[in-house]
Amino acid sequence: MKEDPQENEKSATASILGPGAVPIVLWVNGEARTLLVEPRTTLAEALRGPLGLTGTKIACNQGACSACSVWLDDLVVASCSILAIEVGERRVTTIEGLAAGERLHPVQEAFIAHDAVQCGFCTPGMVMSCAALLAGNPHPGEAEIRTAISGHLCRCGTYPHVIQAMLALAEAEGD
Repeated sequence: MKEDPQENEKSATASILGPGAVPIVLWVNGEARTLLVEPRTTLAEALRGPLGLTGTKIACNQGACSACSVWLDDLVVASCSILAIEVGERRVTTIEGLAAGERLHPVQEAFIAHDAVQCGFCTPGMVMSCAALLAGNPHPGEAEIRTAISGHLCRCGTYPHVIQAMLALAEAEGD
């Protein structure tokens, strides 16, 4: 039986899947975490999958809704739009890293106190953006708060509650 060269080429091509998983180290919430990821793995996927940090939500997977917001060296980024292998030695802070042990971050406490949590899907990303705002400006005004949450999509419409929570927190920070 004569071999068909086209058939051999097809089977050889079908078995090539591309680069496999590569080892990387991510500095997440103050700890060095070593993991294997495929080069196409986003930071959001790495956080939720191998690292088990499911507070970071993936919604649009296009960087348009901000549900996956984390801090990358204190800068708020959409973790679905950066590859895990691109993070390098930059520090990643997730919603799980905001709390100090069992003590919630003041923004988390304010969200609870002002009912700024509905279904909760957008909440981690909004908290990360609001905490970053507060870190840079302990007394933000309404316009600054609106700007900080402007990229976040909340289907439940908690925006007024988020603004109230942040204004109350900014006022409390002044005391």
